[in-house]
Amino acid sequence: MADPKQENVTSIKQFILLGFGDLTELQPLLFLLFLVIYMATMAGNLLIVLLVVADRHLHTPMYFFLENLSCLESCYSSTILPRMLASLLTGNRTISVSGCIAQFYFFGFLLTVECYLLSAMSYDRYLAICKPLNYASIMNNVICRQLAAGSWITGILVSAIIIFFMSQLTFCGPSVIDHFFCDFTPMIKLSCSDTHLMELITFMLTFITTLPPFLLTLASYVCIISTILGIPSTNGRQKAFSTCSSHLMVVTLFYGAIMIVYMLPKTGTLRALNKVFSLLYTVLTPLVNPLIYSLRNKDVKEALRKAVQRCLPCPRM
Repeated sequence: MADPKQENVTSIKQFILLGFGDLTELQPLLFLLFLVIYMATMAGNLLIVLLVVADRHLHTPMYFFLENLSCLESCYSSTILPRMLASLLTGNRTISVSGCIAQFYFFGFLLTVECYLLSAMSYDRYLAICKPLNYASIMNNVICRQLAAGSWITGILVSAIIIFFMSQLTFCGPSVIDHFFCDFTPMIKLSCSDTHLMELITFMLTFITTLPPFLLTLASYVCIISTILGIPSTNGRQKAFSTCSSHLMVVTLFYGAIMIVYMLPKTGTLRALNKVFSLLYTVLTPLVNPLIYSLRNKDVKEALRKAVQRCLPCPRM
């Protein structure tokens, strides 16, 4: 894929991630802010994983997918935030080309998996609300494991193909990436190779792997909302909606942020706010997911209460 015209150009070995380096006076404050966010994200998501594993009342399809999502969010945050924290603390914004490609691999891999997991969770809610009599027979343990495994395997394979072609590129400068992590478009712009094939393959794979789960998620919620509106009693509608409201909030936040960053035209204002919007799905979503699912979910709150009671010593009479 190398361009013959660039054969004599010296390739660069590292990039400079500008991140939030222009906010010099706010570096200590940003470090503390993102450190707290990272610690809260890891604690919240790992807590949900432990609760689902430990409490047999949470051994249901919905919480099985939630366990996978929480595990993914922990990995997702660890792909981006530690590198950002190190940069804010030391002021060293350099990252090797291979390190940048590796970060993009895990970012793309986990992003793809999240699309499929959210789709599987929406399908689970669709069956629970719209097909309650067939729910147990359709959404059994085997199907749950197959859906989760398929999500992870798809993410691994799709990202591996993209990374294979990206590793064939030559980067010869400039070496500055105006972002806080290694994303596809900023990296491709720095390549002096012919990237047309790379961009075409990436577009096709992204289209094939992200559009179907998005459409399935959208269709599921259209059916769910239609079914809920058809319930005659107010209490019945509220009870049905409460079973999927947490997931709907997560889906809206996740896809809303991605659409703003990757689909809207890059006007002057949106280009300036690109980093801020990127923070929504790379940093904020993993943070708020456990908060949304725990604060709005009676089962998780009850499991947490039992766990706290088991850990605290009983008062002596």
